[in-house]
Amino acid sequence: MIGVNGEQLGIMSAKEAQKLAREAELDLVKIAPTAKPPVCKIIDYGKYRYELARKEKEARKKQKTVEIKEIRLSPNIDENDLNTKVNNARKFLSKGNKVKVTLRFRGREMAHMQANRYILEDVAKSLSDIAVIDRPIKQEGRTLTLFLMEKRS
Repeated sequence: MIGVNGEQLGIMSAKEAQKLAREAELDLVKIAPTAKPPVCKIIDYGKYRYELARKEKEARKKQKTVEIKEIRLSPNIDENDLNTKVNNARKFLSKGNKVKVTLRFRGREMAHMQANRYILEDVAKSLSDIAVIDRPIKQEGRTLTLFLMEKRS
């Protein structure tokens, strides 16, 4: 049992603790219910909930969310177009985002899916100085996808 000002009141029954809380016109809150014996504290429950919510909000503010940016390619992409896409991916990676490189196939291109796998491998190779492969090349229906993430130093 912990008192109003944070002092230790020792082990006591639940009825005694309730009585002390009523006398102080505050609430009896279980702080550590799994402990043996459970730890209770006499506090204002509304204020306690407000403090917990504020701490949680602060923790969420400091958390960085990682976005997944997608770059779409086609099997008949030219060298300069590919370089432009690679530079965009480089910008995304430098900002801390993950990059999903998608190679889309349409119509007769489907027959040459595995032959065009080298395009994704070239993208990974050209970004290998700042990125590592998060998930390897995977076929999903009409597309081949590759996930890249920034290298951790």
